[in-house]
Amino acid sequence: MPRVLVVEDDPTVAEVVSSYLRRAAFEVDCASDGYAALAAATPELPDLVVLDLMLPGIDGLEVCRRLRRRGPVPVIMLTALGEESDRVVGLEVGADDYVTKPFSPRELVLRVGSVLRRTRGASMSALNAQHVLRAGAVEVDLSAHRVTKSGVDLSLTSREFDLLAFLLAHPGEAFTRTQLMQRVWGWSHGDESTVTVHVRRLREKVEDDATGPRLIRTVWGVGYRLDPSS
Repeated sequence: MPRVLVVEDDPTVAEVVSSYLRRAAFEVDCASDGYAALAAATPELPDLVVLDLMLPGIDGLEVCRRLRRRGPVPVIMLTALGEESDRVVGLEVGADDYVTKPFSPRELVLRVGSVLRRTRGASMSALNAQHVLRAGAVEVDLSAHRVTKSGVDLSLTSREFDLLAFLLAHPGEAFTRTQLMQRVWGWSHGDESTVTVHVRRLREKVEDDATGPRLIRTVWGVGYRLDPSS
């Protein structure tokens, strides 16, 4: 069973979330603060972390940063309703998804399943027999879940990996933020700034100059396009 670490300082919320996840056949561990979360993720990372932003000790953003240094564990951030700036910062430090409070436990369970499927490569099924995708100095090995640039390994979150692989699989095609949200995130609706943040983070890792991107191009009035000749 996939192991999910729930990091939440409200015992009622933690109990409800844990109960729903267990009913959905997930193995669940709980932590009530940031330090306990990091200890629970040692020595073996969980398959996914549900992480509250506001925690005693160290907050969820710092916990996410430290977890991301250890490996590509998927993170779903829990944020307060209306705090868009918190959601954007959460995505910037490596969260794969976010859910705003108050939330439906059933919706959270669906999000957990969706993120895990993407992480395990289900969203890449449309790539069929392709295992290695290339553009310029950037190479994505789908089977090894590895990205390199000029032979040097790059550290990408699972969502950044999926976004890059999708764009590489459709070179020269322009996609709107809505289309990317639907086809990479699997969301029928949502905050399009999520896509913008991930594109910016991805450019910082794969472009020679993120301020003048040549690989992932902005198509004004449309969205983004990968230029395979760069």
